[in-house]
Amino acid sequence: MTLVERYGADPAAERLWTPATVITFVRTIASLAVAALAVVRRDEHLLWAALGIYWVGDILDGAVARKLGCETRIGAVLDILCDRVNCAPVYLGLAWLHHDFVVPIFIYLFQFMTIDAFLSIAFLAWWVRSPNYFFEVDRTIFTWNWSKPAKAVNSAAVVVLMLLTGSMWVGLVIALALVVLKVVSLRRLLAIGLPIPPFTGAADSAPETGTTGTNGAAGTSDR
Repeated sequence: MTLVERYGADPAAERLWTPATVITFVRTIASLAVAALAVVRRDEHLLWAALGIYWVGDILDGAVARKLGCETRIGAVLDILCDRVNCAPVYLGLAWLHHDFVVPIFIYLFQFMTIDAFLSIAFLAWWVRSPNYFFEVDRTIFTWNWSKPAKAVNSAAVVVLMLLTGSMWVGLVIALALVVLKVVSLRRLLAIGLPIPPFTGAADSAPETGTTGTNGAAGTSDR
């Protein structure tokens, strides 16, 4: 089996509905519903339940995709987006209930919703199926961001350790460390460079350089 067959995307296999994406949709909706109920009732236990549904579902959809051989790039992007849909309301709810933790939680959400999101979808510029196989592009970036220890720290460490210790400073240190790690990862990624795929559309559908619009200006339209 070649590397492309083992880790690469298969255009023929790409589809929205797979057993794994069904789990992704279900865990996203279920976690959101429980998080909404937690806010209405101001119940921290329900927020933890919503977080648990998100974490368990996130592990389960990936395991099912690998076990059943239904990993797709569509599923990977959907998983990345749904992670943020699930994470944001729970963490904002915890910040609402624990005002002392607002700063580290917002720092964490900033990096997770922006820098980490960019890093996570960058795999689309290469031939791999998902960030889980980014070690074929750059092992260092993969180890820092998508190895099992990195995933655990990125998804759970800030809130769990902060609430267990009751210390805002613990969460702040971890959140800032994650920001530094993500920025360094981003710089490394940009140094590698995102490959630009060649244009493969029909030649006659592409605009020609130097064509003249109806108003007589080269390369411009009527508006």
